[in-house]
Amino acid sequence: MHVTFYGAVREVTGSMHMITTRHDNILLDCGMYQGRRKEADRKNRVMPFDPGIITNLILSHAHIDHSGRIPLLTKDGFGGHIIATRATEDACAYMLPDSAKIQESDANYLNYKMVRKILSKIKSGAGNGKSDAASVREIKKMLKSGKNNLNTDAINEIAAEYELEAVLPMYSIKDANHALSFFNGIPYEQPVSVGKNATATLYDAGHILGSAITVVKTNNNGKRCSVCFTGDIGRFEKPILENPTLNFAEEDRDIDLLIMESTYGNRHHEPVRDMAPHLKQVINDTVERGGTLLIPAFAFGRTQELLYVIHDLYNNKETPRIPVYVDSPLATRITRVFGEHPEMYDRETHDDFLKNGDNPFMFNQLKFTESVDESMALMREKKPHIVISASGMCEAGRILHHLRHKMHDAKNTILIVGYMAQHTLGRRMLEQGRAYEKSGRSGKPPRMRVLNKEYPLAARVVKIDGFSAHGDKDEMLRFIEKSNLNIKKIALVHGDEDQTLAFAQTLKNKGRDVFVPKVGSTLDLTL
Repeated sequence: MHVTFYGAVREVTGSMHMITTRHDNILLDCGMYQGRRKEADRKNRVMPFDPGIITNLILSHAHIDHSGRIPLLTKDGFGGHIIATRATEDACAYMLPDSAKIQESDANYLNYKMVRKILSKIKSGAGNGKSDAASVREIKKMLKSGKNNLNTDAINEIAAEYELEAVLPMYSIKDANHALSFFNGIPYEQPVSVGKNATATLYDAGHILGSAITVVKTNNNGKRCSVCFTGDIGRFEKPILENPTLNFAEEDRDIDLLIMESTYGNRHHEPVRDMAPHLKQVINDTVERGGTLLIPAFAFGRTQELLYVIHDLYNNKETPRIPVYVDSPLATRITRVFGEHPEMYDRETHDDFLKNGDNPFMFNQLKFTESVDESMALMREKKPHIVISASGMCEAGRILHHLRHKMHDAKNTILIVGYMAQHTLGRRMLEQGRAYEKSGRSGKPPRMRVLNKEYPLAARVVKIDGFSAHGDKDEMLRFIEKSNLNIKKIALVHGDEDQTLAFAQTLKNKGRDVFVPKVGSTLDLTL
């Protein structure tokens, strides 16, 4: 058996690794790379292998950086099963079509701006006697259907007429829906065949609803080998979900290779108990300024956790009960998935909400926006309110439009509640917003490029580390040292290079055999 590391190697996004035996190629995750648009597009569109060689795919959880390239796999020759928990299967039924929809929407918007620009140049040089404002109105009328919808047929026809290089989505909604037919949802701790003489068992990773640690075991001619893939390891003692598994079945305890994430390999989160007080302060400070609180958040996991904590703060009258909007159709649907899987909640959630007949994720001040018109109206709202919107790293989706309407105003707050990968808009806002705050907000605010236009970042940028769904350095060490796994070798993935190398050194200092792969590295476990 050998393992090849294709994605989330010395970086955070694009999780993808392959276990190869004499008979099978078993893929662990098929994630989308997130970062600079052109670089991400280049990395994502071309698979590093022929999808037809893959026997089966084991999906650790539904986040797009772990699942987002599945439609590319299934439309290009993959014929196996996608093994995941039932909650992950249910979530992907919304996540993957939404990923396709966002790609289509962003491509359409960028094509609209490209065509509008070329038509403006043509009309301004035609000497038709019309004012610039009149020409702009005429162009917009031609390229739009109604106030907020694009006339994609007209945009595509004009782009073709002028031989413009249109932006295309990686896959369509049809491709995403086709991918769903390959899923096989299974419960935790129930072995399932994933190849010839190969089985997989899923354990609770505590990261998001349905997230799994996977133990893959093979037996070829009496040669036994075992790989444990953590996916993303969650935090301990957080609300809603159970802790990451530490107690594994006896037959799954001997591990030849642990493939482990290292997102926060050299960092510590603020204590879980400080999450609610910190959020309370941010809400109260923003309301006192008369501003809006914008929270870019993953639709799956982070959004529901925020709703849980805000609900609790409102119940305890610790903040003004201002309106809370979830402006993400995906988050609305994923919240329903949470409601359908109460068997995965921890005891605290049962005691605080469920036994009283109270839904943890629903309260009177909460509103879900569905249509584009509702979203556009919300962007013009001036009274204090909270907006939770995807995507978590500010690379796509409705959050971009909220940012371009709100980021210029110092009354408003942008709250970062999760990891921001390098080269994402979220990371740039966090770093430059913090630097501006550290300077005493002197001089002109930094400028951010959003949807191909620059805006001043005058809004306050605040980060709460406690909401992270990833275990920090100590929590990852707790998993390694307190679980009952007997681990021979560790491969560290899913972390920026500085974090991964730092965690590797920590483990080496503790006597662990650690390997930090590079993209395309192969580790032979038979040696």
